[in-house]
Amino acid sequence: MKVVITGASGLIGTALVRSLTGDGHDVVRLVRRQPRAADEVQWEPAARRLDPAVLSGADAVVNLAGAGIGDRRWSEDYKRLVLDSRIDATTTVATTMAALPEADRPHVLLSASAVGFYGDTKDEPVDETGPQGAGFLADVVAQWERATAPAADAGVRVVTPRSGIVLAADGGALGKVLPLFKLGLGGRLGSGRQWMSWIALADEIAALRFLLTRDDIVGAVNLTAPEPVRNRDYTKAIARAVHRPALATVPPIALRAALGGFADEGVLVSQRVLPSRLEDAGFPFTYADVDAALTAIVG
Repeated sequence: MKVVITGASGLIGTALVRSLTGDGHDVVRLVRRQPRAADEVQWEPAARRLDPAVLSGADAVVNLAGAGIGDRRWSEDYKRLVLDSRIDATTTVATTMAALPEADRPHVLLSASAVGFYGDTKDEPVDETGPQGAGFLADVVAQWERATAPAADAGVRVVTPRSGIVLAADGGALGKVLPLFKLGLGGRLGSGRQWMSWIALADEIAALRFLLTRDDIVGAVNLTAPEPVRNRDYTKAIARAVHRPALATVPPIALRAALGGFADEGVLVSQRVLPSRLEDAGFPFTYADVDAALTAIVG
């Protein structure tokens, strides 16, 4: 299988490239800088430029490009970058796919999305049938998913995997706080009552590969473990995994000062999201329990 991947240098992209190439698949990585390896090809998503020949004859495209949502404090400029980077990349990929002759067009587009679509669900569980929530992130995700329309209208099977918090030791939300927990300085965020929808990196990659080959699945699919947890229980699970206490509490006012609007929409928000479509399709989660996942990841 030949797979073209955007955002291949990120946490998920790096792991997906490693998984696919390890199994002998042909991977092409789209990069914005000058290529430095034989499997890299330059593109300019901000200018909506991508050589159609790069996608011609590929079996699939996986679009993971976009500025990190929690990488910097939210200013108006950074919020614009979060939105534009996703819309530009997705629109460029989708329109380029649609313009190809049908015989040369990739069969499937997996275009990354996020559980931010649901906004604050409080204590209520939601699955893919849930409505769009309120807030900046919910609006970003809705526009991000709509940007795939040119490919879908051209007959490409489009799947928008709505990922939760991806747990990995060397990146993402867990990777940032793990050193603190290992020093015994970890703690819950705010009240700790907010629900977190998480997925182990290994299951994230397995789910993406599962969706690449399931021709019967179209549209939004939640990539979250079947058992979301409250932040306080997640905190305790990390502490158990590293064999250290986690007694601290980071108050909301400090989070808002450090993170801006991301504190309320990305850290203190409660999201109890269930992966109904993955489970109905028979996807086998390796890590459904957060303790088992964290023990494996930290170990």
